[in-house]
Amino acid sequence: MSTAVVVGNPKPASRTLTAATYVATQLTGAEPDLVVDLATLGTAVLDWSDETVAGLVDQVGKADLVVFASPTYKAAYTGLLKLFLDRFAGGTGLSGLAIPLMLGGSPAHSLAPELALRPVLTEIGGTVPGRGLYVVDSAFDDPAAYADWLAATAPIVTAVLEAPR
Repeated sequence: MSTAVVVGNPKPASRTLTAATYVATQLTGAEPDLVVDLATLGTAVLDWSDETVAGLVDQVGKADLVVFASPTYKAAYTGLLKLFLDRFAGGTGLSGLAIPLMLGGSPAHSLAPELALRPVLTEIGGTVPGRGLYVVDSAFDDPAAYADWLAATAPIVTAVLEAPR
């Protein structure tokens, strides 16, 4: 089983990265195999011929579980994450489970993972187990902010990942 985290926060080593890594670890019991902090790639994300970004797209596409995380900007995910997601072919780009995770300043945008990020992840082939996860920024490092979602979603993720293929 391979797991990945893709973070679309324009600030490297962000709270969003911490949250996404926490979710991946809680769902699988291990640190993710691949962490893509898009902010560290600079303008390479804009260059469709960049081999490093193409390799990351390939690895993410083949992962069994990927947490896609973004801060909430204007009720949506960041343009940086959009640039990365645009590289996946519709319907076949992802082959595993995709977890939409968004952080925001208040509960006002709590539907953003469901309304903005989930449709894109399913369009590019991901299977989203359960609902998307929204965490208020101020609670990004509080396990209680994730507890209910993990209790509902982790059994589904485990069942899918452990099912014979």
